[in-house]
Amino acid sequence: MDYFVRVNMGTRSITEEKVPEKYLRLGGRALTAAVISNEVPAGSDPLGSSNKLVLAPGLLGGTGVSSSGRLSIGAKSPLTQCIKEANSGGTAGGYLARHGIRALIIEGAAANDDCYILYVGKDRDCRLIEADYKGEGVHALMSSLREKWGENISVVCIGPAGVNKMRGASISVSDPDFHPRFAARGGLGAVMGSKGLVAVVIESPGAAQREPVDKDKFRETTRNLNRALQENPKTGQSYRLYGTASILKVVNEIGCLPTRNFSAGSFEGAEALSGEALHDLIDERGGEGCYGQRCMPGCVIRCGNTVPDADGKAIVYNLQYETLALLGSNCGFSTIDAVARLNYLCNDIGLDSIEAGAALGVALEAGLAEFGDLEGAVKLLEEVRQASTLGRVIGNGALITGQVLGVERIPVSKGQAFPGYDPRALKGNGVTYATSPMGADHTAGNAFGSRATTDPLKKTEQVELSRKLQRQIALFDVLGLCMFTRSALPDLQVAVDLVNALYGWDLDVAALLKICDDLLQTEWAFNAREGYNPEHDRLPEIFSKEPLPPHNTVFDVDPEEMAGLRKFA
Repeated sequence: MDYFVRVNMGTRSITEEKVPEKYLRLGGRALTAAVISNEVPAGSDPLGSSNKLVLAPGLLGGTGVSSSGRLSIGAKSPLTQCIKEANSGGTAGGYLARHGIRALIIEGAAANDDCYILYVGKDRDCRLIEADYKGEGVHALMSSLREKWGENISVVCIGPAGVNKMRGASISVSDPDFHPRFAARGGLGAVMGSKGLVAVVIESPGAAQREPVDKDKFRETTRNLNRALQENPKTGQSYRLYGTASILKVVNEIGCLPTRNFSAGSFEGAEALSGEALHDLIDERGGEGCYGQRCMPGCVIRCGNTVPDADGKAIVYNLQYETLALLGSNCGFSTIDAVARLNYLCNDIGLDSIEAGAALGVALEAGLAEFGDLEGAVKLLEEVRQASTLGRVIGNGALITGQVLGVERIPVSKGQAFPGYDPRALKGNGVTYATSPMGADHTAGNAFGSRATTDPLKKTEQVELSRKLQRQIALFDVLGLCMFTRSALPDLQVAVDLVNALYGWDLDVAALLKICDDLLQTEWAFNAREGYNPEHDRLPEIFSKEPLPPHNTVFDVDPEEMAGLRKFA
Protein backbone atom coordinates (compact mmCIF):
# COMPACT_ATOMS: atom_id res chain seq x y z
CA MET A 1 0.00 0.00 0.00
CA ASP A 2 2.21 2.76 -1.30
CA TYR A 3 -0.13 5.54 -2.42
CA PHE A 4 -2.60 8.20 -1.37
CA VAL A 5 -5.29 8.93 -3.94
CA ARG A 6 -6.86 12.39 -3.54
CA VAL A 7 -10.18 13.22 -5.14
CA ASN A 8 -11.26 16.87 -5.16
CA MET A 9 -15.00 16.95 -5.69
CA GLY A 10 -15.03 20.69 -6.38
CA THR A 11 -12.49 20.67 -9.20
CA ARG A 12 -13.13 17.01 -10.14
CA SER A 13 -9.38 16.44 -10.12
CA ILE A 14 -7.79 13.16 -9.02
CA THR A 15 -4.15 12.98 -7.99
CA GLU A 16 -1.86 10.26 -6.70
CA GLU A 17 1.08 10.64 -4.35
CA LYS A 18 3.50 8.40 -2.52
CA VAL A 19 2.58 7.92 1.13
CA PRO A 20 4.47 10.63 3.09
CA GLU A 21 7.20 9.26 5.33
CA LYS A 22 5.43 10.36 8.53
CA TYR A 23 2.48 8.13 7.62
CA LEU A 24 4.42 5.04 6.50
CA ARG A 25 3.69 3.00 9.62
CA LEU A 26 0.07 4.06 10.00
CA GLY A 27 -3.02 2.25 8.82
CA GLY A 28 -6.76 2.26 9.40
CA ARG A 29 -7.93 4.56 12.17
CA ALA A 30 -4.41 5.85 12.89
CA LEU A 31 -4.17 7.08 9.33
CA THR A 32 -7.67 8.59 9.16
CA ALA A 33 -7.00 10.41 12.44
CA ALA A 34 -3.63 11.76 11.29
CA VAL A 35 -4.92 13.03 7.96
CA ILE A 36 -8.04 14.62 9.45
CA SER A 37 -6.06 16.20 12.29
CA ASN A 38 -3.38 17.61 9.98
CA GLU A 39 -5.54 18.66 7.04
CA VAL A 40 -8.98 19.72 8.31
CA PRO A 41 -8.79 23.30 9.62
CA ALA A 42 -9.97 24.10 13.14
CA GLY A 43 -13.63 25.07 13.30
CA SER A 44 -14.48 23.48 9.96
CA ASP A 45 -18.12 22.78 9.23
CA PRO A 46 -18.39 18.97 9.15
CA LEU A 47 -20.73 19.29 6.15
CA GLY A 48 -18.64 21.99 4.47
CA SER A 49 -16.03 21.77 1.76
CA SER A 50 -13.06 21.98 4.16
CA ASN A 51 -13.88 18.70 5.88
CA LYS A 52 -12.37 15.55 4.39
CA LEU A 53 -13.55 11.96 4.16
CA VAL A 54 -10.73 9.43 4.42
CA LEU A 55 -11.06 5.73 3.52
CA ALA A 56 -8.15 3.63 4.76
CA PRO A 57 -7.58 -0.13 5.04
CA GLY A 58 -5.68 -1.41 8.06
CA LEU A 59 -2.04 -2.40 8.01
CA LEU A 60 -2.97 -6.06 7.46
CA GLY A 61 -5.53 -5.34 4.73
CA GLY A 62 -5.39 -7.36 1.53
CA THR A 63 -3.74 -10.38 3.16
CA GLY A 64 -4.83 -13.89 4.13
CA VAL A 65 -5.13 -13.05 7.83
CA SER A 66 -8.67 -13.86 8.93
CA SER A 67 -10.89 -10.85 9.65
CA SER A 68 -8.22 -8.34 8.53
CA GLY A 69 -10.12 -6.59 5.75
CA ARG A 70 -11.95 -3.92 7.72
CA LEU A 71 -12.14 -0.45 6.21
CA SER A 72 -11.74 2.64 8.38
CA ILE A 73 -13.64 5.75 7.29
CA GLY A 74 -12.83 9.01 9.04
CA ALA A 75 -13.89 12.66 9.08
CA LYS A 76 -14.96 15.40 11.43
CA SER A 77 -18.36 14.15 12.57
CA PRO A 78 -21.49 16.24 12.02
CA LEU A 79 -23.09 14.33 14.89
CA THR A 80 -20.41 14.86 17.56
CA GLN A 81 -18.47 17.83 16.09
CA CYS A 82 -15.41 15.72 17.03
CA ILE A 83 -13.03 13.53 15.09
CA LYS A 84 -14.65 10.27 14.05
CA GLU A 85 -13.74 6.88 12.65
CA ALA A 86 -16.30 4.24 11.74
CA ASN A 87 -15.21 0.94 10.29
CA SER A 88 -16.86 -1.83 8.37
CA GLY A 89 -16.33 -5.29 7.04
CA GLY A 90 -16.91 -6.00 3.39
CA THR A 91 -14.56 -6.26 0.44
CA ALA A 92 -13.59 -2.60 -0.05
CA GLY A 93 -10.77 -2.52 2.52
CA GLY A 94 -9.02 -5.52 1.01
CA TYR A 95 -9.55 -4.29 -2.53
CA LEU A 96 -8.03 -0.86 -1.80
CA ALA A 97 -5.05 -2.44 -0.05
CA ARG A 98 -4.39 -4.78 -2.97
CA HIS A 99 -4.61 -1.84 -5.38
CA GLY A 100 -1.75 -0.26 -3.40
CA ILE A 101 -3.96 2.48 -1.94
CA ARG A 102 -3.14 3.31 1.68
CA ALA A 103 -5.79 6.05 1.79
CA LEU A 104 -8.50 7.40 -0.48
CA ILE A 105 -8.99 11.07 0.50
CA ILE A 106 -12.16 12.86 -0.61
CA GLU A 107 -11.83 16.65 -0.54
CA GLY A 108 -13.90 19.70 -1.47
CA ALA A 109 -17.54 19.52 -2.49
CA ALA A 110 -19.38 19.21 -5.78
CA ALA A 111 -21.19 22.29 -7.05
CA ASN A 112 -24.94 22.72 -7.43
CA ASP A 113 -25.85 19.54 -5.55
CA ASP A 114 -24.37 17.46 -8.37
CA CYS A 115 -23.87 13.77 -7.59
CA TYR A 116 -20.98 11.57 -8.67
CA ILE A 117 -19.70 8.02 -8.54
CA LEU A 118 -15.98 7.45 -8.10
CA TYR A 119 -14.65 4.46 -10.03
CA VAL A 120 -11.38 2.92 -8.82
CA GLY A 121 -9.91 0.60 -11.43
CA LYS A 122 -6.79 -1.49 -11.72
CA ASP A 123 -3.45 0.31 -11.55
CA ARG A 124 -5.31 3.00 -9.56
CA ASP A 125 -7.08 4.22 -12.68
CA CYS A 126 -9.65 6.46 -10.99
CA ARG A 127 -12.36 8.61 -12.53
CA LEU A 128 -15.45 10.55 -11.47
CA ILE A 129 -18.68 9.78 -13.27
CA GLU A 130 -21.76 11.95 -13.03
CA ALA A 131 -24.55 10.02 -11.29
CA ASP A 132 -28.19 10.07 -12.26
CA TYR A 133 -29.30 9.62 -8.66
CA LYS A 134 -33.07 9.68 -8.10
CA GLY A 135 -33.35 8.93 -4.40
CA GLU A 136 -32.79 5.15 -4.57
CA GLY A 137 -32.35 3.19 -1.38
CA VAL A 138 -29.09 1.43 -0.65
CA HIS A 139 -30.28 -1.97 -1.91
CA ALA A 140 -31.48 -0.65 -5.27
CA LEU A 141 -28.39 1.52 -5.72
CA MET A 142 -26.00 -1.34 -4.99
CA SER A 143 -27.93 -3.61 -7.35
CA SER A 144 -27.84 -1.07 -10.18
CA LEU A 145 -24.11 -0.51 -9.74
CA ARG A 146 -23.48 -4.23 -9.86
CA GLU A 147 -25.61 -4.54 -12.99
CA LYS A 148 -23.62 -1.75 -14.65
CA TRP A 149 -20.10 -2.84 -13.68
CA GLY A 150 -20.45 -6.57 -13.17
CA GLU A 151 -19.82 -9.06 -10.40
CA ASN A 152 -16.21 -8.23 -9.63
CA ILE A 153 -16.60 -4.95 -7.81
CA SER A 154 -16.92 -3.64 -4.29
CA VAL A 155 -19.28 -0.77 -3.53
CA VAL A 156 -19.13 1.92 -0.86
CA CYS A 157 -22.30 4.02 -0.96
CA ILE A 158 -24.89 6.07 0.89
CA GLY A 159 -28.68 6.14 0.88
CA PRO A 160 -31.28 8.93 1.06
CA ALA A 161 -30.26 9.89 4.61
CA GLY A 162 -26.70 10.56 3.46
CA VAL A 163 -27.70 12.38 0.30
CA ASN A 164 -29.94 14.60 2.45
CA LYS A 165 -27.02 15.19 4.87
CA MET A 166 -28.73 13.80 7.97
CA ARG A 167 -26.46 13.36 10.97
CA GLY A 168 -27.56 9.77 11.57
CA ALA A 169 -26.52 8.67 8.08
CA SER A 170 -24.30 5.62 7.59
CA ILE A 171 -22.01 4.42 4.81
CA SER A 172 -22.65 1.01 3.25
CA VAL A 173 -19.92 -1.39 2.13
CA SER A 174 -20.69 -4.50 0.06
CA ASP A 175 -19.63 -7.88 1.46
CA PRO A 176 -18.53 -11.02 -0.45
CA ASP A 177 -22.19 -11.91 -1.13
CA PHE A 178 -22.89 -8.30 -2.15
CA HIS A 179 -25.01 -7.62 0.91
CA PRO A 180 -24.59 -4.27 2.68
CA ARG A 181 -22.39 -3.89 5.75
CA PHE A 182 -22.06 -0.52 7.44
CA ALA A 183 -19.57 2.00 8.70
CA ALA A 184 -22.53 3.29 10.61
CA ARG A 185 -21.61 5.62 13.39
CA GLY A 186 -21.00 9.36 13.60
CA GLY A 187 -23.01 10.53 10.60
CA LEU A 188 -20.20 9.97 8.12
CA GLY A 189 -22.80 9.18 5.44
CA ALA A 190 -23.82 12.84 5.69
CA VAL A 191 -20.19 13.89 5.11
CA MET A 192 -20.06 11.70 2.00
CA GLY A 193 -23.35 13.21 0.84
CA SER A 194 -22.06 16.74 1.44
CA LYS A 195 -19.23 16.02 -0.98
CA GLY A 196 -21.68 15.06 -3.73
CA LEU A 197 -20.33 11.50 -3.71
CA VAL A 198 -23.05 8.86 -3.88
CA ALA A 199 -20.84 5.81 -4.33
CA VAL A 200 -17.32 4.49 -4.75
CA VAL A 201 -17.05 1.49 -7.08
CA ILE A 202 -13.80 -0.46 -6.67
CA GLU A 203 -12.81 -2.98 -9.31
CA SER A 204 -11.55 -6.30 -8.01
CA PRO A 205 -7.74 -6.42 -8.06
CA GLY A 206 -7.87 -10.14 -8.91
CA ALA A 207 -6.99 -13.18 -6.87
CA ALA A 208 -3.49 -12.21 -5.75
CA GLN A 209 -2.99 -11.11 -2.16
CA ARG A 210 -0.30 -8.71 -0.98
CA GLU A 211 3.19 -10.15 -0.98
CA PRO A 212 4.88 -10.27 2.47
CA VAL A 213 8.57 -9.45 2.79
CA ASP A 214 9.07 -12.55 4.96
CA LYS A 215 6.69 -15.00 3.30
CA ASP A 216 7.40 -18.02 5.48
CA LYS A 217 7.03 -16.15 8.78
CA PHE A 218 3.88 -14.42 7.64
CA ARG A 219 2.22 -17.60 6.42
CA GLU A 220 3.12 -19.54 9.55
CA THR A 221 1.81 -16.80 11.87
CA THR A 222 -1.33 -16.41 9.78
CA ARG A 223 -2.04 -20.14 9.91
CA ASN A 224 -1.54 -20.19 13.67
CA LEU A 225 -3.88 -17.25 14.25
CA ASN A 226 -6.55 -18.59 11.92
CA ARG A 227 -6.34 -21.98 13.67
CA ALA A 228 -6.66 -20.31 17.08
CA LEU A 229 -9.78 -18.49 15.90
CA GLN A 230 -11.34 -21.74 14.70
CA GLU A 231 -10.53 -23.55 17.94
CA ASN A 232 -11.77 -20.79 20.25
CA PRO A 233 -15.34 -21.45 21.53
CA LYS A 234 -16.50 -17.89 20.79
CA THR A 235 -14.94 -17.26 17.41
CA GLY A 236 -15.05 -20.86 16.22
CA GLN A 237 -18.57 -21.79 17.23
CA SER A 238 -20.76 -19.35 19.17
CA TYR A 239 -20.57 -16.40 16.75
CA ARG A 240 -21.10 -18.71 13.79
CA LEU A 241 -24.28 -20.24 15.23
CA TYR A 242 -25.81 -17.30 17.07
CA GLY A 243 -24.04 -14.21 15.74
CA THR A 244 -23.42 -11.27 18.04
CA ALA A 245 -26.95 -11.80 19.40
CA SER A 246 -25.42 -14.62 21.46
CA ILE A 247 -24.87 -12.08 24.26
CA LEU A 248 -28.41 -10.65 24.43
CA LYS A 249 -29.75 -12.87 27.20
CA VAL A 250 -26.66 -12.24 29.35
CA VAL A 251 -26.90 -8.47 28.83
CA ASN A 252 -30.52 -8.70 29.95
CA GLU A 253 -29.62 -10.84 32.97
CA ILE A 254 -27.04 -8.37 34.25
CA GLY A 255 -29.55 -5.56 33.85
CA CYS A 256 -28.06 -3.30 31.19
CA LEU A 257 -30.24 -4.08 28.14
CA PRO A 258 -31.70 -0.79 26.80
CA THR A 259 -35.44 -0.98 27.32
CA ARG A 260 -38.10 1.58 26.32
CA ASN A 261 -35.78 4.52 25.84
CA PHE A 262 -33.27 3.40 28.47
CA SER A 263 -35.87 3.51 31.25
CA ALA A 264 -34.99 -0.03 32.41
CA GLY A 265 -32.15 -2.52 32.05
CA SER A 266 -34.13 -5.70 31.57
CA PHE A 267 -36.84 -6.57 29.05
CA GLU A 268 -39.60 -9.12 29.43
CA GLY A 269 -39.30 -10.09 25.74
CA ALA A 270 -35.53 -10.66 25.76
CA GLU A 271 -35.77 -14.42 25.28
CA ALA A 272 -37.60 -13.95 21.97
CA LEU A 273 -34.84 -11.62 20.70
CA SER A 274 -31.92 -13.81 21.77
CA GLY A 275 -29.28 -15.40 19.59
CA GLU A 276 -30.78 -18.79 20.29
CA ALA A 277 -34.22 -17.60 19.16
CA LEU A 278 -32.68 -16.10 16.02
CA HIS A 279 -30.84 -19.35 15.26
CA ASP A 280 -34.01 -21.40 15.74
CA LEU A 281 -36.10 -19.08 13.57
CA ILE A 282 -33.59 -19.34 10.72
CA ASP A 283 -33.50 -23.13 11.05
CA GLU A 284 -37.28 -23.47 11.14
CA ARG A 285 -38.03 -21.18 8.20
CA GLY A 286 -35.17 -22.23 5.95
CA GLY A 287 -35.34 -20.80 2.45
CA GLU A 288 -32.96 -17.89 2.05
CA GLY A 289 -32.30 -17.79 5.78
CA CYS A 290 -28.87 -18.80 7.02
CA TYR A 291 -26.27 -18.12 9.69
CA GLY A 292 -22.49 -18.41 9.63
CA GLN A 293 -22.04 -15.80 6.89
CA ARG A 294 -18.76 -13.93 6.47
CA CYS A 295 -18.46 -10.19 6.01
CA MET A 296 -14.89 -10.35 4.66
CA PRO A 297 -13.13 -12.81 2.35
CA GLY A 298 -11.37 -15.53 4.32
CA CYS A 299 -12.98 -14.70 7.67
CA VAL A 300 -13.23 -17.85 9.80
CA ILE A 301 -15.47 -16.27 12.47
CA ARG A 302 -18.50 -15.83 10.18
CA CYS A 303 -20.89 -14.05 12.55
CA GLY A 304 -23.36 -12.85 9.89
CA ASN A 305 -26.84 -14.08 9.11
CA THR A 306 -29.83 -13.71 6.81
CA VAL A 307 -33.22 -13.45 8.51
CA PRO A 308 -36.06 -15.03 6.49
CA ASP A 309 -39.77 -14.29 6.64
CA ALA A 310 -42.42 -16.98 7.10
CA ASP A 311 -42.11 -17.90 3.40
CA GLY A 312 -38.32 -18.23 3.57
CA LYS A 313 -37.62 -14.95 1.73
CA ALA A 314 -34.89 -12.74 3.13
CA ILE A 315 -36.08 -9.82 5.26
CA VAL A 316 -32.67 -8.44 6.17
CA TYR A 317 -29.03 -9.42 6.04
CA ASN A 318 -26.92 -9.45 9.17
CA LEU A 319 -29.18 -8.72 12.14
CA GLN A 320 -26.80 -8.04 15.02
CA TYR A 321 -27.00 -7.57 18.78
CA GLU A 322 -26.81 -3.76 18.75
CA THR A 323 -29.75 -3.56 16.37
CA LEU A 324 -31.80 -6.08 18.37
CA ALA A 325 -31.17 -3.94 21.45
CA LEU A 326 -31.77 -0.47 20.01
CA LEU A 327 -34.56 -1.22 17.53
CA GLY A 328 -35.93 -4.09 19.65
CA SER A 329 -36.12 -3.81 23.43
CA ASN A 330 -35.36 -0.08 23.39
CA CYS A 331 -38.46 0.49 21.25
CA GLY A 332 -40.59 -2.13 22.98
CA PHE A 333 -40.47 -4.82 20.26
CA SER A 334 -40.20 -8.47 21.25
CA THR A 335 -40.25 -10.23 17.86
CA ILE A 336 -37.35 -10.79 15.51
CA ASP A 337 -39.64 -10.12 12.54
CA ALA A 338 -40.39 -6.60 13.79
CA VAL A 339 -36.74 -5.75 14.40
CA ALA A 340 -35.71 -7.26 11.05
CA ARG A 341 -38.24 -5.10 9.22
CA LEU A 342 -37.03 -1.94 10.96
CA ASN A 343 -33.41 -2.97 10.36
CA TYR A 344 -34.08 -3.39 6.65
CA LEU A 345 -35.58 0.10 6.47
CA CYS A 346 -32.61 1.64 8.30
CA ASN A 347 -30.20 -0.15 5.96
CA ASP A 348 -32.10 0.92 2.86
CA ILE A 349 -32.43 4.55 3.97
CA GLY A 350 -28.77 4.52 4.97
CA LEU A 351 -29.25 5.14 8.70
CA ASP A 352 -27.13 3.93 11.60
CA SER A 353 -29.47 1.45 13.28
CA ILE A 354 -28.07 2.38 16.72
CA GLU A 355 -28.67 6.11 16.24
CA ALA A 356 -32.03 5.45 14.59
CA GLY A 357 -33.11 3.08 17.37
CA ALA A 358 -32.18 5.60 20.04
CA ALA A 359 -33.97 8.41 18.18
CA LEU A 360 -37.06 6.24 17.75
CA GLY A 361 -36.99 5.38 21.46
CA VAL A 362 -36.96 9.08 22.29
CA ALA A 363 -39.75 9.76 19.78
CA LEU A 364 -41.90 6.97 21.21
CA GLU A 365 -41.43 8.31 24.72
CA ALA A 366 -42.56 11.70 23.40
CA GLY A 367 -45.79 10.06 22.24
CA LEU A 368 -45.31 10.02 18.46
CA ALA A 369 -46.34 6.36 18.64
CA GLU A 370 -46.58 3.68 21.31
CA PHE A 371 -43.71 1.45 22.35
CA GLY A 372 -44.20 -1.79 20.41
CA ASP A 373 -46.24 -0.13 17.65
CA LEU A 374 -44.55 -1.49 14.53
CA GLU A 375 -46.53 0.43 11.95
CA GLY A 376 -45.98 3.63 13.93
CA ALA A 377 -42.21 3.06 13.95
CA VAL A 378 -42.21 2.17 10.25
CA LYS A 379 -44.07 5.39 9.47
CA LEU A 380 -41.49 7.43 11.38
CA LEU A 381 -38.63 5.83 9.42
CA GLU A 382 -40.43 6.45 6.13
CA GLU A 383 -40.61 10.11 7.15
CA VAL A 384 -36.80 10.01 7.23
CA ARG A 385 -36.72 8.53 3.73
CA GLN A 386 -38.98 11.31 2.46
CA ALA A 387 -36.90 13.97 4.27
CA SER A 388 -40.01 15.57 5.76
CA THR A 389 -39.57 17.99 8.65
CA LEU A 390 -40.27 15.24 11.19
CA GLY A 391 -38.09 12.84 9.21
CA ARG A 392 -35.19 15.28 9.31
CA VAL A 393 -35.57 15.58 13.08
CA ILE A 394 -35.34 11.82 13.60
CA GLY A 395 -32.72 11.34 10.88
CA ASN A 396 -30.47 13.85 12.61
CA GLY A 397 -30.19 11.60 15.64
CA ALA A 398 -31.32 11.06 19.20
CA LEU A 399 -30.03 14.35 20.62
CA ILE A 400 -31.85 16.58 18.15
CA THR A 401 -34.95 14.39 18.38
CA GLY A 402 -34.98 14.72 22.16
CA GLN A 403 -34.31 18.44 22.13
CA VAL A 404 -37.06 19.15 19.61
CA LEU A 405 -39.61 16.88 21.34
CA GLY A 406 -38.74 17.96 24.88
CA VAL A 407 -37.68 14.56 26.23
CA GLU A 408 -35.48 14.62 29.33
CA ARG A 409 -33.79 11.21 29.03
CA ILE A 410 -31.67 11.46 25.90
CA PRO A 411 -29.12 8.62 25.75
CA VAL A 412 -26.12 10.33 24.13
CA SER A 413 -22.52 11.32 24.78
CA LYS A 414 -20.90 14.05 22.71
CA GLY A 415 -24.08 14.03 20.63
CA GLN A 416 -23.91 10.34 19.68
CA ALA A 417 -26.41 7.73 20.87
CA PHE A 418 -25.53 5.07 23.43
CA PRO A 419 -25.20 1.59 21.92
CA GLY A 420 -26.74 -1.52 23.48
CA TYR A 421 -25.43 -1.32 27.07
CA ASP A 422 -26.92 1.03 29.67
CA PRO A 423 -23.96 2.75 31.39
CA ARG A 424 -25.64 2.66 34.81
CA ALA A 425 -25.30 -1.13 34.96
CA LEU A 426 -22.14 -1.55 32.87
CA LYS A 427 -20.12 1.33 34.23
CA GLY A 428 -16.96 0.58 32.29
CA ASN A 429 -18.90 1.27 29.11
CA GLY A 430 -20.17 4.49 30.69
CA VAL A 431 -16.56 5.60 31.11
CA THR A 432 -15.83 4.71 27.48
CA TYR A 433 -18.93 6.57 26.28
CA ALA A 434 -17.88 9.66 28.24
CA THR A 435 -14.15 9.73 27.54
CA SER A 436 -13.63 8.17 24.11
CA PRO A 437 -12.77 10.63 21.35
CA MET A 438 -15.53 8.87 19.40
CA GLY A 439 -18.40 9.75 21.77
CA ALA A 440 -20.73 6.95 22.87
CA ASP A 441 -19.33 3.98 20.97
CA HIS A 442 -19.03 0.41 22.27
CA THR A 443 -16.44 -0.39 19.60
CA ALA A 444 -14.10 2.14 21.23
CA GLY A 445 -13.69 -0.09 24.32
CA ASN A 446 -16.43 -2.48 25.38
CA ALA A 447 -16.26 -3.59 29.02
CA PHE A 448 -18.89 -6.32 28.65
CA GLY A 449 -16.30 -9.08 28.29
CA SER A 450 -14.50 -7.96 31.48
CA ARG A 451 -17.43 -8.37 33.87
CA ALA A 452 -15.89 -11.51 35.45
CA THR A 453 -12.90 -9.52 36.70
CA THR A 454 -14.44 -6.06 37.17
CA ASP A 455 -17.88 -5.78 38.79
CA PRO A 456 -19.96 -3.84 36.22
CA LEU A 457 -22.17 -2.32 38.94
CA LYS A 458 -19.35 -0.86 41.04
CA LYS A 459 -17.68 2.44 40.24
CA THR A 460 -14.19 1.33 41.25
CA GLU A 461 -11.59 0.23 38.67
CA GLN A 462 -13.79 1.30 35.73
CA VAL A 463 -11.54 4.12 34.54
CA GLU A 464 -8.46 1.93 34.38
CA LEU A 465 -10.47 -0.79 32.63
CA SER A 466 -11.75 1.65 30.00
CA ARG A 467 -8.26 3.05 29.44
CA LYS A 468 -6.91 -0.45 28.80
CA LEU A 469 -9.78 -1.34 26.46
CA GLN A 470 -9.60 1.88 24.46
CA ARG A 471 -5.91 1.30 23.88
CA GLN A 472 -6.52 -2.33 22.91
CA ILE A 473 -9.30 -1.53 20.44
CA ALA A 474 -7.17 1.19 18.85
CA LEU A 475 -4.69 -1.56 17.96
CA PHE A 476 -7.34 -3.60 16.12
CA ASP A 477 -8.49 -0.46 14.26
CA VAL A 478 -4.91 0.25 13.14
CA LEU A 479 -4.38 -3.31 11.92
CA GLY A 480 -7.79 -3.54 10.22
CA LEU A 481 -8.69 -6.57 12.34
CA CYS A 482 -12.20 -7.34 13.54
CA MET A 483 -12.28 -6.76 17.29
CA PHE A 484 -13.70 -10.27 17.78
CA THR A 485 -10.25 -11.70 17.01
CA ARG A 486 -9.07 -10.54 20.44
CA SER A 487 -10.82 -13.58 21.98
CA ALA A 488 -8.28 -15.88 20.34
CA LEU A 489 -5.25 -13.60 20.01
CA PRO A 490 -2.79 -15.20 22.45
CA ASP A 491 -0.68 -12.05 22.89
CA LEU A 492 0.32 -8.90 21.06
CA GLN A 493 3.51 -10.51 19.81
CA VAL A 494 1.38 -12.26 17.17
CA ALA A 495 0.28 -8.87 15.82
CA VAL A 496 3.87 -7.64 15.88
CA ASP A 497 5.08 -10.73 14.02
CA LEU A 498 2.43 -10.29 11.32
CA VAL A 499 3.22 -6.63 10.73
CA ASN A 500 6.98 -7.14 10.74
CA ALA A 501 6.79 -10.11 8.37
CA LEU A 502 4.48 -8.26 6.00
CA TYR A 503 6.45 -5.01 5.79
CA GLY A 504 9.97 -6.04 6.81
CA TRP A 505 9.82 -3.78 9.87
CA ASP A 506 11.46 -4.29 13.26
CA LEU A 507 8.69 -3.19 15.63
CA ASP A 508 8.31 -4.62 19.11
CA VAL A 509 5.17 -4.67 21.25
CA ALA A 510 6.00 -1.32 22.86
CA ALA A 511 6.44 0.35 19.46
CA LEU A 512 3.13 -1.01 18.20
CA LEU A 513 1.33 0.17 21.32
CA LYS A 514 2.91 3.60 20.93
CA ILE A 515 1.20 3.91 17.54
CA CYS A 516 -2.09 3.28 19.36
CA ASP A 517 -1.29 5.73 22.16
CA ASP A 518 -0.30 8.39 19.62
CA LEU A 519 -3.55 7.73 17.76
CA LEU A 520 -5.67 8.38 20.86
CA GLN A 521 -3.66 11.47 21.74
CA THR A 522 -4.13 12.77 18.19
CA GLU A 523 -7.88 12.30 18.45
CA TRP A 524 -8.13 13.91 21.88
CA ALA A 525 -5.99 16.84 20.68
CA PHE A 526 -8.29 17.35 17.68
CA ASN A 527 -11.32 17.39 19.96
CA ALA A 528 -9.64 19.82 22.36
CA ARG A 529 -8.97 22.09 19.40
CA GLU A 530 -12.71 21.97 18.68
CA GLY A 531 -13.58 22.87 22.28
CA TYR A 532 -13.89 19.42 23.89
CA ASN A 533 -11.69 18.98 26.96
CA PRO A 534 -11.63 16.47 29.86
CA GLU A 535 -14.32 18.47 31.67
CA HIS A 536 -16.66 17.59 28.80
CA ASP A 537 -16.09 13.86 29.35
CA ARG A 538 -19.44 13.43 31.08
CA LEU A 539 -22.71 11.61 30.52
CA PRO A 540 -26.03 13.48 30.60
CA GLU A 541 -26.93 14.40 34.17
CA ILE A 542 -30.05 12.26 34.27
CA PHE A 543 -27.97 9.06 34.11
CA SER A 544 -26.29 10.09 37.36
CA LYS A 545 -29.61 10.78 39.07
CA GLU A 546 -32.25 8.38 37.73
CA PRO A 547 -31.81 4.81 39.09
CA LEU A 548 -31.97 2.03 36.52
CA PRO A 549 -34.14 -1.00 37.32
CA PRO A 550 -33.64 -3.82 38.17
CA HIS A 551 -30.47 -2.95 40.15
CA ASN A 552 -31.48 0.68 40.77
CA THR A 553 -27.99 1.93 40.09
CA VAL A 554 -26.85 5.26 38.67
CA PHE A 555 -23.70 6.20 36.79
CA ASP A 556 -21.50 7.44 39.61
CA VAL A 557 -17.91 7.12 38.40
CA ASP A 558 -15.93 10.12 39.66
CA PRO A 559 -15.69 12.80 36.95
CA GLU A 560 -12.27 13.85 38.20
CA GLU A 561 -11.02 10.30 37.89
CA MET A 562 -12.39 10.08 34.34
CA ALA A 563 -10.60 13.33 33.49
CA GLY A 564 -7.29 11.55 34.07
CA LEU A 565 -8.00 8.74 31.62
CA ARG A 566 -6.22 10.47 28.77
CA LYS A 567 -2.81 9.80 30.31
CA PHE A 568 -0.93 6.60 29.42
CA ALA A 569 1.90 5.08 31.41
